[in-house]
Amino acid sequence: MSERNDDAERPPGVVGVVGAGTMGVGITQCLAEAGYPVVVVDDDPGALAAGPRRLRDALRTRLLAGSGAGRSRPADATGEVVWTDRLADLSGAGFVIECAFERVPVKRAVLAGLDEVCPPPTVFASCTSAIPVTRLASFTGRADRMIGMHFMNPAPLKPTVEVVRAPTTSQPTVDRALALLASLGKSGVVVGDAPGFVSNRVLMLTVNEAARVVEEGTADADAVDQIFRECFGHPMGPLRTADLIGLDTIRDSLLVLLEHTGDDRFTPCRLLDDLVGQGALGRKAGKGFHDHPAPR
Repeated sequence: MSERNDDAERPPGVVGVVGAGTMGVGITQCLAEAGYPVVVVDDDPGALAAGPRRLRDALRTRLLAGSGAGRSRPADATGEVVWTDRLADLSGAGFVIECAFERVPVKRAVLAGLDEVCPPPTVFASCTSAIPVTRLASFTGRADRMIGMHFMNPAPLKPTVEVVRAPTTSQPTVDRALALLASLGKSGVVVGDAPGFVSNRVLMLTVNEAARVVEEGTADADAVDQIFRECFGHPMGPLRTADLIGLDTIRDSLLVLLEHTGDDRFTPCRLLDDLVGQGALGRKAGKGFHDHPAPR
């Protein structure tokens, strides 16, 4: 029988987002559309400066498309989003979603810093792609209030979030995470903790093998994606999906999986390493496995 949580339906008040990259801005959009006051923290001046414009553009696009209808606030309302480079500005947040780079030292520093500034009841949710939540929880003094919330990209368009429960995660924390997602019009699928969870344990291998097929000359990227779209019903195919996620994120996730599983299948293939080294990171760079419109 599930433990009762009378606080689960209470709104978290201010929601914090750490990271003003693609995923952080996408999650901020979801929260802003649902009427939450949001504080976004990033120590990268470029990301912090670009964040408000990117959010306004995304909200305007949703408003014009009519896809913001039914939200509790207008889809162009961004007045309650605060952008800052100080973790201390999250001291009033009841729920914080961490979207820092997929590197253990980076996330360790962020979570330890949050632990110092946030009050004891605050829940920490990591949007990690592959790092076990149990390890992330060890960087805090609140393992019971640490959970994984793996939003997919683009976050505003994906109706489902992979919710990762570590052995130390309490039922009230799971309830609060699911209640927050429900208020955003999203559902959560709760899974156990493991490197890569369900989605990226499978997807990263698929992307790496698809890249290896291209590297070996069996097919080009267009042919690989066409086979997955037309034979298996994938909307994009693995390599366009990788470009959307970002090839640097793909590579970082593979390295995390390699570290935590010891399985050599997760070693990034040479082509993926080369593209990342060239700065061909996918859609955000205008080039990856495919060419894309130049980013704004």
